[in-house]
Amino acid sequence: MTDSQDAAWMDRALLLAERGRGRTTPNPLVGAVVVSPDDVVVGQGAHLEAGGPHAEIHALEMAGSRAAGATLYCTLEPCCHTGRTGPCAPRVADAGIVRTVVAMTDPNPRISGAGLNLLRSRGIEVVSGVGRARALRQNAPFVTWMTAHRPYVTLKAALSKDGFVGRPGERVRLTGPVADRFFHRQRAEVDAIAVGSGTVLDDDPRLTPRGAFRWRPLTRIVIDWRGRVASSARVFSTLDAGPVIMVVHQDAAAGLRAALNPLLDRGVAIEVFERRSLADVLARLAGHQILSLLVEGGPALQAAFFDSGLVDRVQWVMTTRTLGRGLPLEPGAGSQLHWEMPPRITRLGDDVLVEFDVHRTD
Repeated sequence: MTDSQDAAWMDRALLLAERGRGRTTPNPLVGAVVVSPDDVVVGQGAHLEAGGPHAEIHALEMAGSRAAGATLYCTLEPCCHTGRTGPCAPRVADAGIVRTVVAMTDPNPRISGAGLNLLRSRGIEVVSGVGRARALRQNAPFVTWMTAHRPYVTLKAALSKDGFVGRPGERVRLTGPVADRFFHRQRAEVDAIAVGSGTVLDDDPRLTPRGAFRWRPLTRIVIDWRGRVASSARVFSTLDAGPVIMVVHQDAAAGLRAALNPLLDRGVAIEVFERRSLADVLARLAGHQILSLLVEGGPALQAAFFDSGLVDRVQWVMTTRTLGRGLPLEPGAGSQLHWEMPPRITRLGDDVLVEFDVHRTD
């Protein structure tokens, strides 16, 4: 098999993995393809939901006896431990696979090369790293959760033509219908959305995905260190769409017990912190199996994420609307970070999405 053939089959496996997007947390996205010695696909599959069969198992079951002598292409190293499902690597070896090509090793320390070593010990040729860059990007939330022990953070801001993100005390719509549909689909894929108290006080958003099917409940997080948001905020009436977490500093929580009780009665989770640390907030969210977090507003909260070095991807939406006055993006936000160049540009109707991955040197 040539390098170009391996790359082409891995492209197919990566595409299959996308079938699980928005459904597999806390597991990764994985796709698998079984190719016979005469270069015919005899099995393929994707991991579709946590607790369900892994991609390799779907592919091997489709292939059946035709897996003997075949090559398995998998976007992630086959596992070798028993979790909610059994280990995949022994199944791969038992099926008669003679060659396994993987895009990346599993960052889970319980695996991290052990699955590939098991395959090698059974006489199977192993090739690793084909399509690795794409696989890492595809599973950036899972990799971040496993290695940094926090969610992968995407920061999204819509800017007017004259550089404002909104007006204080006023609900302002900047993006058009095409961009709105795009970002509601994104809400349907991430594990959680975070906003600051200012955004809730000014915009009173519901923070729900609309017009897009969501497989799992969506967690909404309100960062409200001072406990300023009233229980009448609309987001607190949307618990049928998923959990709502209110982050409060312990001093505010002590003085607002009576005000917070109605939220607790409605099922809102109140997370109390000893210090105003976004790193502490993300660590606690990671413990709740939140792998991906979308920070939608406002500028003060986004600047705090930048300053804390906790941003992994940036989405700036350049809109055509002119506000004349308003709230600017915090000056210098993100200036200390290393951006991916060139950025990814996507036209969304009249709006333009500019996306950067953040590269760190530490």
